[in-house]
Amino acid sequence: MEQLLSLLDSHLFSFRGEDFNVSQVLLVPLFIWLAYFLFHKSSALILGKLQQRQVAQQQILLVKRIYTVLALVIVVITLLELLHIPLTAFAFISGAVAIGVGFGAQNIINNFISGWILMWEQPIRIGDFLEIGDAKGTVETINSRSTLIRRTDGVHLLIPNSQFLENMVVNWTLIDKLARGVVRVGVAYGSPVKKVSTLISRAAEHPDVLRDPAPLVVFEDFGDSALIFDLFFWINAFGEKDLRVIRSDIRFKIDELFAENDIVIAFPQRDIHIDGRLSIARSPKANASDVKATAPQPR
Repeated sequence: MEQLLSLLDSHLFSFRGEDFNVSQVLLVPLFIWLAYFLFHKSSALILGKLQQRQVAQQQILLVKRIYTVLALVIVVITLLELLHIPLTAFAFISGAVAIGVGFGAQNIINNFISGWILMWEQPIRIGDFLEIGDAKGTVETINSRSTLIRRTDGVHLLIPNSQFLENMVVNWTLIDKLARGVVRVGVAYGSPVKKVSTLISRAAEHPDVLRDPAPLVVFEDFGDSALIFDLFFWINAFGEKDLRVIRSDIRFKIDELFAENDIVIAFPQRDIHIDGRLSIARSPKANASDVKATAPQPR
């Protein structure tokens, strides 16, 4: 036992006038393991309590990040105190690191700070459906450097956090889940417009279409080849897919109702009128008698 104690007290090295022995060096990994164990257990307990109270996922993530940073700072300061190392010993190193960060890691720091701003102000939240540039998708998580978005086709995108603050972002679900859909249909000229409006309104009786605000049918225009009608409706959409599916269902219903009531869905068409007299007169094979025969007779 005495040999073990003497071994633990044996001198290893000196730093800034402080002597370090074997026991102090062995204390470092033991302390780090104990700190990690306590942090893991305490964070799981805190997050579990928040989930039981049905706190929003965005706020839970923010609490987890803040708790992680605080725990890391406390562990580092406590470890330095155990080793009797003053914080001023790292003044020169921290200054050099700060200069290096300022010149070489501007984008990383920019994205890191942007991530904290996004989590604090919450312009976007986990589960929101976004449009940023050509990308559309649902936010799955907001990391320190980037945000993970699952696109409508299932592809995952990692978008730097600074992009959400520097570019225009369309958030479909920032305030609520309401989304407006439009279905346009053209019917042939001569169709009973009042009946057409009634049939389109019946097609909007979809279980996912909201009654308030109620669907609205608008006689939009007299088109070149059709009478144009627009159906406006509102739904609780969690993404573009929901809106597209409901529009498809309404189009199926409109086609079915129009077929039952003999309403023709218009298609582009042109009427061509040919003057027979002019074509005969210009024909190289036409003779004088043909031209004379087709000439209009005086009254």
